Amino acid sequence: HHPRATESATKYFLTQATASALLLFSAAMNAWMTGEWTIVNMNSYTPTTILTIALAIKLGIAPFHLWLPDVLQGLDMMTCLILSTWQKLAPMALLILTSHQLNTNLLTLMALTSAIIGGWGALNQTQMRKIMAYSSIAHLGWMTLVISFAPGLALLNLMIYLLMTSSMFMMLMTLNATNMNKLSISWLKTPTLAASMMAGLLSLGGLPPLS
Repeated sequence: HHPRATESATKYFLTQATASALLLFSAAMNAWMTGEWTIVNMNSYTPTTILTIALAIKLGIAPFHLWLPDVLQGLDMMTCLILSTWQKLAPMALLILTSHQLNTNLLTLMALTSAIIGGWGALNQTQMRKIMAYSSIAHLGWMTLVISFAPGLALLNLMIYLLMTSSMFMMLMTLNATNMNKLSISWLKTPTLAASMMAGLLSLGGLPPLS
């Protein structure tokens, strides 16, 4: 219904198509080298590196993160919620499944870059969808950092992230707040929900004693 939404859809499609092609390419290369199609026992350096990059593009991990804020900004809140939560499940499942064989140095480098960019990028934003996108990048960075050493802990982190992000987007939908100005006047409409949202934001930021 809007040129911005069309732009978001196109960007998302092209990015995901590229990542899927890389994923298939790494699987094909591994099959060519080992003679089997399973990707849980990759031994070669090149296929595992391509697989890591493909999953990073799919998830929006830095330095392959630039599509995520732009795509989210052009969509409505419900679609943003689906894109930030449900769409992360399949790539994260693959990442956890293949975590024992992925390039640890590359994962660590991308994770630290994501954490820095996620925190830095959200500083001068006024649009809630872009702030949530950068939050997603930062959280995925921490999950990626942990995933090589403790996949179970990364899975727990993912579940907490999904729960908090879902509740955050639902509150934003209820308040119809798309930017900081609308959010700041939400105290007048629903003080309880606005207070819950502040607690949710601090929880997403990792402030003790919140989750």
